[in-house]
Amino acid sequence: MLPLDGITVITLEHAIAAPFCTRQLADLGARVIKIERPKVGDFARKYDERVDGMSSHFVWTNRSKESLTLDVKAEPAQDILRQLILKADVLVQNLAPGAASRLGLSYEELSKINPKIIVCDISGYGDDLEHPGSYRDKKAYDLLIQSESGFLSITGTPEEYVKAGCSIADIAAGMYAYTNILAALLERGKTGKGKRIDVSMLESMAEWMGYPLYYTLRGGSAPPRTGSAHATIYPYGPFPTGDQKKVMLGIQNEREWQAFCKIVLDQADLAEHPDFINNTQRSKNREALRHIIVNTFERFTQAEIIARLEQAKIANASVNEMQDVWKHPQLQARQRWVNVETPIGTVPTLKPVGLKSSDDFVIKAVPDLGQHTHQILSELGYVDDTIKSLEESHTV
Repeated sequence: MLPLDGITVITLEHAIAAPFCTRQLADLGARVIKIERPKVGDFARKYDERVDGMSSHFVWTNRSKESLTLDVKAEPAQDILRQLILKADVLVQNLAPGAASRLGLSYEELSKINPKIIVCDISGYGDDLEHPGSYRDKKAYDLLIQSESGFLSITGTPEEYVKAGCSIADIAAGMYAYTNILAALLERGKTGKGKRIDVSMLESMAEWMGYPLYYTLRGGSAPPRTGSAHATIYPYGPFPTGDQKKVMLGIQNEREWQAFCKIVLDQADLAEHPDFINNTQRSKNREALRHIIVNTFERFTQAEIIARLEQAKIANASVNEMQDVWKHPQLQARQRWVNVETPIGTVPTLKPVGLKSSDDFVIKAVPDLGQHTHQILSELGYVDDTIKSLEESHTV
């Protein structure tokens, strides 16, 4: 039995945050019915065509779901939606703030017909009428939230802000939605009642910014932008090797610094040099120290430097490109890749993080737009002629 067997999730979702949340619910066995606009669908379907004609974002966040096309503003669709929600356990939506309420999909309205329903609203700045704030109705995309949350201010180089290379604000919000829904299901098991969950991307990222926020609590300066190096610990970051590759390494304490000098640099006396005697001095004189490290590393390959770092028990990593990750030996050794079906064929996908046994999760196909519409409407008691009429009127 899968953890979420018997749980039905209805989702009005697009882009990344909500789909990332509900995909993980589907991984655990929940039935996730994704409601999409007829003919158009989730606009993330068209972000790119890099997966054999499908969008990389969509393939990533939408496996194991059922796609039902429905014009939620059309009157006949309202009845379909109500029937689905009457039997559902969870509703997830990341429409524009207030849009779900205007459709009669607020927790207050839905709990009248289904007291056990859990409603999770995901938005950029919070969808709260009691304490709306002036940002409630602002458009919010991942990069904008990275900026508003202060993430950009500490990320990049001294000359330039740099955003994260993946959608971290969406991912953060999706993860908090996912974990809050799981907690709400546990709570419902005790109380018998559902609840509303209000997840904002800004609050999700503000939580992730805890260290730099506390670092500046009393008005101090923020951690400097230092590219991919550590702002306050040195040496900690990427260094080039003689074969035009890079090695990431991190020195955490004086014992490691001494081992680094002796075994990796073959310069044991350097550990006692007054300019490098402790982390404060090493950070202050990082340019001089970097010159020494680079001069040593350029005589060796990446593999040889990593071998020395391993011998010295210094934390290290290869600076991998995307193709390296697809072939990463540890992911291969742990058998973390499996295949998933899509409308255009089979592609690899990662197993759910933390789960190993196939008894603990399920991976079903990425759905085509409206693939399950006829099946779902039939389950609700609609006959073929009625379904055809709904199709002709573009309700589904």
